[in-house]
Amino acid sequence: MFLKYVSIGILNTGLHWLIFGIFILLLNFEQSIANLAGFIVAVTFSFFMNAKFTFNKTPTSLRYILFTIFMGILSYTTGLIAEKLNLHPIITLASFSALSLILGYLYSKWIVFK
Repeated sequence: MFLKYVSIGILNTGLHWLIFGIFILLLNFEQSIANLAGFIVAVTFSFFMNAKFTFNKTPTSLRYILFTIFMGILSYTTGLIAEKLNLHPIITLASFSALSLILGYLYSKWIVFK
């Protein structure tokens, strides 16, 4: 189950990083907003793929909202901390990717798709 989550996570991470890069490099947004924008695109993809292939559960609005709120707060907070610490954007991406892989899986397994 975790390997499926990781596989979807690789695709999810690529989407997140692409959107983050567009917002930072092309649109000149703050890291917190760029990270949140990348997250919104990636979380939608990730949620539906994991519901179907990882946890074999029906995606519902409540599950989507629970997952999105938790991961959105994590995403925005990671970007905000990076701004306060004046970290390079790649650190923000790498940190959020690692946190979301571990915390997102545990939260999905124990709460969202239980």
